[in-house]
Amino acid sequence: MRRPAGVSVTSAANAAPAVMSLIAALKRSTPASQNRARWGPRRCATPNPPANSDPTTSNCKRKTILLAIALLCALPVLAQKTSGPKYDLSAETKMKGTVEEVKLPGTAKEIAHLSVKVGADTVDVYLCPKSFLDDMGVSFSKGDEISLTGSKVKQGDADMILAREIVKGTDTVVFRDEKGNPVW
Repeated sequence: MRRPAGVSVTSAANAAPAVMSLIAALKRSTPASQNRARWGPRRCATPNPPANSDPTTSNCKRKTILLAIALLCALPVLAQKTSGPKYDLSAETKMKGTVEEVKLPGTAKEIAHLSVKVGADTVDVYLCPKSFLDDMGVSFSKGDEISLTGSKVKQGDADMILAREIVKGTDTVVFRDEKGNPVW
């Protein structure tokens, strides 16, 4: 699921400097001969090292680099767990209203949303990434009469509607499937 605008997630790019400094610190660490004297034989050494390499450090460096690469690959997966609100089928509702404001983000990947007047209340309706609206050739304007189906959710203190489907005139735009999964 895409995150609404303003929801930040730590990315692998932000973690890369920390991992690189960890690798640099490992390279600057105490020489292998001093480590052996203090801690006993190195467990990373290969049983039959090549003749031109240091048998106590080459395999350890390789394992350290592989561990750092694995960590960098795992960060995006871990970061996705902190994504925005999930579509809740049990909180799905239908309503009719008038578009008060169209809020299009600055970048194509950020979420577009509407402020919709429903009776005396105004609700925030989160749609989809701006690029999906552009690809579908769909636009909304202030004053448009719409019918929407969506899930009422909370993000922090704010209430919002995650739109699954919006009907404007004779056009129906589907943003999520019947289970609430995004179709973009």
